[in-house]
Amino acid sequence: MIFLLAGMRNADPVAILTAMALRCLIVDDNTGFLRSARLLLEREGIEVVAVASTGDEARRLSEALRPDVILVDVDLGPESGFEVAGRLRERTAGAAAPDVILISLHAEEDLADLIAASPASGFIAKPLLSAPAIHELLGRSRGR
Repeated sequence: MIFLLAGMRNADPVAILTAMALRCLIVDDNTGFLRSARLLLEREGIEVVAVASTGDEARRLSEALRPDVILVDVDLGPESGFEVAGRLRERTAGAAAPDVILISLHAEEDLADLIAASPASGFIAKPLLSAPAIHELLGRSRGR
């Protein structure tokens, strides 16, 4: 890995992130979406370590598996995905805290104030969800 990164010193930060497999947890109450998102992201090089349907399940899995990124649906059944994202960030605060990305079928513009007030690294609309979109968002949120 050192040789790979040394050779990529002047490379695009998104390309560097893409070269390193992200470990991901997906949180959504729609089993069909969980299945589809997992297949898509794994095909594109992201390791989906688990999926969860509730905030409590996400917290347990996050603590046990320590993913790099957690995708959280804003409409999580009876729970607010914004609140779940906040709890996940509080519970895992620190240097090794995973990035939390909010996802939804709603347009980003419809949720802009809530997204801005959340501790999430950003937002990706479900129809645009892809490994490159995740890497790009993480690159921007990490100042790369």
